[in-house]
Amino acid sequence: MPAVARKRIAIEPGSREARGRLAVMVTTLLEHWNLTTAEQADALGLSTGSRSTLARYRSGEPLADNRDLLDRAGHLLGIHKSLRILFPHDRDLAYRWMTQPNRRLGARPVDVVLEHGFEGLLALRRYLDFQRGS
Repeated sequence: MPAVARKRIAIEPGSREARGRLAVMVTTLLEHWNLTTAEQADALGLSTGSRSTLARYRSGEPLADNRDLLDRAGHLLGIHKSLRILFPHDRDLAYRWMTQPNRRLGARPVDVVLEHGFEGLLALRRYLDFQRGS
């Protein structure tokens, strides 16, 4: 019996549906990293009192069509990808890495993001890309 072919549905990268999926992915990731609500909001460039916004994103409401927010989400997922590549057999370490003190960085990686914002995200991503030889 032949395998059933799945119909692929193309999704525009900037579409409302794609931003909804991205919202769920990035908020799930931030929870896996055990970031506080304030840290999650800060990592996404949201105001500190954005608890309700984070909850809406967790439930699948699309990320705002905002370049800064979408870029931050992309960099967070890029950091996660690098961590999964660097620690392929230790998922717990990949998830703990953001909140563990790091001698080379002189702080917890999440603190680099909290202190330096978008530039901190870029620095972490470049650091991890370098560590994995990219």
